[in-house]
Amino acid sequence: MRFLISVIDNQSNSGSEDEMQAIDAFNDKLQANGHWIFACGLSDPKTATLIDNRNGAHLIEEGSLFVSTEHYSGLWLIEAADRETAKALALEGSQACNRKVELRSLL
Repeated sequence: MRFLISVIDNQSNSGSEDEMQAIDAFNDKLQANGHWIFACGLSDPKTATLIDNRNGAHLIEEGSLFVSTEHYSGLWLIEAADRETAKALALEGSQACNRKVELRSLL
């Protein structure tokens, strides 16, 4: 099964050196144990562009869909045998990055 772990933050590029080292160690563990698919950080939501071209509408708005003090600041795509394993990995990821995370399965 594949899962998305979204990192939730209230700032952009806010990881300390210690947090970045812990994230690197977590990434290494994911890779070593066959859970790694992909990981990345996300730019500030102020840099987002919302695009809606349904029915050729060609609507383009600068900014994020969501207005909130918290936003997604990064993500991991992982492979796990089941949801319980994914939850355990999400707990480790949350501790490594020192942020809340959201776990969702991919369809």
